[in-house]
Amino acid sequence: MMRNLVGVVLLIAACGGKQKPPPSNATDDGVVKDTRTEIERRRDAACEKVGTKLTECAVADAKAELDAGRMTKKDFDANTAAGVRERNTAEFVKACKVPMSSRQVRVLEVCYREETECSPLADCLTHLNDGAGKPATK
Repeated sequence: MMRNLVGVVLLIAACGGKQKPPPSNATDDGVVKDTRTEIERRRDAACEKVGTKLTECAVADAKAELDAGRMTKKDFDANTAAGVRERNTAEFVKACKVPMSSRQVRVLEVCYREETECSPLADCLTHLNDGAGKPATK
């Protein structure tokens, strides 16, 4: 424990001098300005929509399991409680908000818009990484 504390103190001391405050994204009138790029805004909006839809799909799957007798009512209630659904959606959105190409963002947008059923949506999302890391061909 003492070694960790010493390490933190040394790290702080190594930074040296007065630190500049992080740049503010607030305008003169105090309104916070969105500093994300257009592609980041599109990605974030798509992640929110897809995450919410996938959570709805998970609840529907759990309901099917309950109806088929493969899940107890107690487990269903625990697995689909509002807090659990919100947390699952938030975790998906957090994991989704990573650097993406414009093609990947477009896949998210199109899959959400075009696939209204859960299984086709999941199939569509498998195309997120198609061609990732391959050089473009002319």
